[in-house]
Amino acid sequence: MKIKKTVGDYLFTFLNSSLMVLLAVITIYPLWFVAAASFSSAADVMTSRGLMLWPEHPSLAAYQAVLENPNIATGYLNTLFYLVFGTALNLLFTTVLAYGLSRRNIRFSGIVMKLIVFTMFFSGGMIPSYMLIKQLHMIGTVWSILLPGLISTYNLIIMRTAFRSIPESLEESARLDGAGEWAVMTRIVVPLSIPTMAVMVLYYGVGHWNSWFNASLYLTDRRMFPLQLILREILVINAMDSMTVDTGAMDRLSVEQTIKYATIMVATVPILCIYPFLQKHFVKGVMIGAIKE
Repeated sequence: MKIKKTVGDYLFTFLNSSLMVLLAVITIYPLWFVAAASFSSAADVMTSRGLMLWPEHPSLAAYQAVLENPNIATGYLNTLFYLVFGTALNLLFTTVLAYGLSRRNIRFSGIVMKLIVFTMFFSGGMIPSYMLIKQLHMIGTVWSILLPGLISTYNLIIMRTAFRSIPESLEESARLDGAGEWAVMTRIVVPLSIPTMAVMVLYYGVGHWNSWFNASLYLTDRRMFPLQLILREILVINAMDSMTVDTGAMDRLSVEQTIKYATIMVATVPILCIYPFLQKHFVKGVMIGAIKE
């Protein structure tokens, strides 16, 4: 049976589609502008007025300067290290704690959960946190980056709720076959929560990729700086000394602009390429973790 649409239905569809297109353009254009500017010559960037949809005189000079900068390469390697090992530790500890708190037969789990949720709203602050890291002798070490944010309360709540949504009959059948808690978690609960685990990987991974504040507080050796901290120096502090290229008569300011755009692209594109592989699990994982108990 074909439903007849009214004028109001067509008007709503038109306005809704127009709004979605407008929001898409507003969201995509800034990234498109940065990409076009990064491939443009420095003179085109400085003389450009209005929209830039395509580089008039394509040039790879900015990318050459970025890739030849040793700080960028070192920052990339450091960020990949923090990303891989940090996300692995986050996932491991969050999974174990969420599984323990999701068990209904564990005493005081509700009180423990309330204490954990308390940390979402109240914390000691930056100075006490720094003093704690210093007294633990973690200043200037990778542990100052990996351990302070080991478990996110928000992610823990999502994972705990997802674990609780798994039917207890599956766990009981596994225990009848002689499975212990570790076997139940690794062979029953975790495999059935792959969408939620994918969301956790995305949340923690993006957090590590974009993190720079803790590194600026706790790291003292530039050889350990993550990419985002190097990027901050280039964009905010204008640290271009290590990125000098042979520009001839070209104005230094125009060269700095193209280098900034190229640096943004180099730091942004990798994490954008990862998202499509996790997107199919994203909505499902969030919805499973958002079910009200």
